[in-house]
Amino acid sequence: MHHPDRPIPMGQLLLCGALIVTMSMGIRHSFGLWLQPITMAHGWTREDYSLAMAVQNLVWGAAGPVVGWWADRSGAFKVLWSGALLYALGLVGMATTSQHLGFVLTTGVLIGLGQACSTYTVIFGVVGRNVTLEQRSMAMGITAAAGSFGQFLMVPVASLLLHNTDWSSALLILAATALIIGPLAFGLREKRFAPGNKAALAMGPTGGQANTQTAGQALLEAFGHRDYLLLTAGYFVCGFQLAFIGVHLPSYLKDHQLAPQVATTALALIGLFNVLGSYAAGALGARLRKNWILSSIYGLRALAMLLFIMVPLSAWSVGIFAAAMGTLWLSTVPPTNAIVAQMHGVRHLSMLGGIVFFSHQIGSFLGVWLAGRLYDFTGSYQVVWWLAIALGVLAALVNLPIQEQRQPGARLQAA
Repeated sequence: MHHPDRPIPMGQLLLCGALIVTMSMGIRHSFGLWLQPITMAHGWTREDYSLAMAVQNLVWGAAGPVVGWWADRSGAFKVLWSGALLYALGLVGMATTSQHLGFVLTTGVLIGLGQACSTYTVIFGVVGRNVTLEQRSMAMGITAAAGSFGQFLMVPVASLLLHNTDWSSALLILAATALIIGPLAFGLREKRFAPGNKAALAMGPTGGQANTQTAGQALLEAFGHRDYLLLTAGYFVCGFQLAFIGVHLPSYLKDHQLAPQVATTALALIGLFNVLGSYAAGALGARLRKNWILSSIYGLRALAMLLFIMVPLSAWSVGIFAAAMGTLWLSTVPPTNAIVAQMHGVRHLSMLGGIVFFSHQIGSFLGVWLAGRLYDFTGSYQVVWWLAIALGVLAALVNLPIQEQRQPGARLQAA
């Protein structure tokens, strides 16, 4: 008889987790390329398109804790299949809907739910349960790096589709691609969640520690913990900056008469350097204090944006900015999730990580929508750049006092 809590082999865990995140995040990162074709086709403003993207970010974040609770309780398999189907349906809606409300419901709500079921919150829960404490930061770094590689891979693919077919056909091809997430979920099936193995759910990641803490107790403990709240506040800024740049950078560059391939190259460069940054942050997290790594990332982001808007805009300055921001892009993800796991254990990691991520997505909502709103109001993105810089400085300060040691209440998790 097999051990009820035997971990998924590390190679299989990282490969399937990485491929799922590559698909899910890669498709998402290309959405900025559709802003102008879709608004022109339907006669909408940038705020109209931005609202759907903002709703997508908000739904993704709001669904995160619930999806995380479901994944902690019954494993990632069913959750990932749901994600594949919702994502594909949402993309079909994005391609075929001409009414703004329908566009918000499909592009916003359905794709948002699909992302909640197929990205970091769910994958990191599986990773946290199947690797040791020493391996955790590095394993999360590798998975986050895969999401970045997805951006590097999928943005040029999406751009190619847009150039060789019409924008709606390109989205339908991406919808078919999103379905690949389902079969990949078979590689992340955990034996502990198989029927008849309910006893294994009370075990720790190595099968030795019983865990008596309920989801409700875990929530109360987290919300009573200053450092968890500081971490959550800092992550809001991460969402604001990334969503603003990811969706609006192509249009910002087009407004300044730069060729369309400059924007495609910039998004792909962000993805490529992101692979480096995410991996490095995961590796450094095994050696240095993770809150110091986070403070440095936010501070350097503010500096990179400040220099970008101060120097004359050219293909070179965009390339250098994209490389710098790429290195700092998702490098916040491994240390943030590793701190949550360190403070509160892995039993409720997807749920507690999901709440921190919800804060990130409220930031994303504001970053996308406010940028569209302020652009329509002022005719430029200047105010948003300054706001993103100020928030970066704030996040750098907020992360400094965080202590990462185990919460006293988390002793509930030791038998």
